[in-house]
Amino acid sequence: MDKKVEEFYERLKVELDNSNTWPAEYLFKFIVPTIDDNVARVENAFNCLGAVIKTTKSKTGKFTSISVDVTMKNAQEIIDKYQEVGTIEGIVSL
Repeated sequence: MDKKVEEFYERLKVELDNSNTWPAEYLFKFIVPTIDDNVARVENAFNCLGAVIKTTKSKTGKFTSISVDVTMKNAQEIIDKYQEVGTIEGIVSL
């Protein structure tokens, strides 16, 4: 993993631990190109976690925003999800 990316996740973990009592509700937000199975891949990453997932297509339909509201066990679980969906081409995590 890239050094900057590694440092980002380390800082995120500290911030999450400082601002949450685990388990905690967490809102993931992503934007993906509306192609292939991008939306399904994000939804599948949160399958079986009891997540509330909302999707909204952009006016042109080229992009889809995805909000995932889910209870996570700890900061590392959140980071693992970001890394899992980070493999989707063109995804932007907000």
